[in-house]
Amino acid sequence: MGAEKGAVRIQQKKPDWYQATSRYEKPAPGKAAWQILDTFIPYFTLWGVMIYTVESGFPYWITFILALAASLLLVRIFIFFHDCCHGSFFASPRANRILGYVSGILTFSPYEDWRRCHAIHHSTVGDLDRRGTGDISLLTVDEYRASSGRKRLLYRLYRNPLIMFGLGPAFMFLFRFRFPGKGARKHERRSVIVTDLAILAILILAGLTMGLKTYLIIQIPIIIVAGAIGLWLFYIQHDFEGVYWARHEDWDQMRASLEGCSYYKLPGPLKWITGNIGLHHIHHVRPRIPNYNLKECYEQTPALQEIIPLTFCKSLKTPWLNLWDEKKAKLVSFRALKNYHQQSTFQS
Repeated sequence: MGAEKGAVRIQQKKPDWYQATSRYEKPAPGKAAWQILDTFIPYFTLWGVMIYTVESGFPYWITFILALAASLLLVRIFIFFHDCCHGSFFASPRANRILGYVSGILTFSPYEDWRRCHAIHHSTVGDLDRRGTGDISLLTVDEYRASSGRKRLLYRLYRNPLIMFGLGPAFMFLFRFRFPGKGARKHERRSVIVTDLAILAILILAGLTMGLKTYLIIQIPIIIVAGAIGLWLFYIQHDFEGVYWARHEDWDQMRASLEGCSYYKLPGPLKWITGNIGLHHIHHVRPRIPNYNLKECYEQTPALQEIIPLTFCKSLKTPWLNLWDEKKAKLVSFRALKNYHQQSTFQS
């Protein structure tokens, strides 16, 4: 009964401008086709050049620089994958599925299984009572203080920027996504198998043509750097100063979309690379808006421009905000725990 009331409350709280934003959900075949051309062609061209540099005996640093450029394009390909998971890149579900599988194989991400986890993320963002699927793990101050020493250590290691953005991408894209997520259904498990078999086929084909070593010294840095950028973007979109979190009984989906998701203001070239996903508050308000329509939606909707942007410089502080303080309704650092200890000692 409480959940039903909550659902009614969420519907009633949708602002007047919300309905007008629905027109930006309409896919544009021309824009979609152009994005595929302006991204996939340069990406595969870079692959061809990198293979040539390796086989011709060029210094590896030349190949590595080209791999960094390719990793940026792979981030953009992941944005297409992400749009396909929302059914927004094309009007045709079949076309979204085909591109979703292709871009998923290139980014080592199983289409159906990732789509399911991401849908859960969208329906639970900012809800403290429904954490744990498709998001960055977060503990409250009280939960952390009540945890065992082992769990605290593991959480601190998990939240360490060097591990999260260093080892994290390699673990996620090379290992974690090779297995279905908890609760995966038959077709979602099948998507993992299809993706894994496709990656295996690419490895075998590479071994028979360019050589497995050549493939690995090109592919590994591309996937890890692209994964690190993608993980950073996802982190910044949901863990920042002023973010919204609430217990389920007080949770409001519109507030979670507008205040629980950042507007990450990036320079022009980075906006292109990331498909304007920095306008993440708009994406959560209207998940079916394709990346190529996000900018127009922002420019034509004054209410969405009221969100204070998160600049790149300010975002560098966010990895040190590791715990949610329910009493103060804000993210705090591990260092803040010293103040809690001192207050507890003083009160006792």
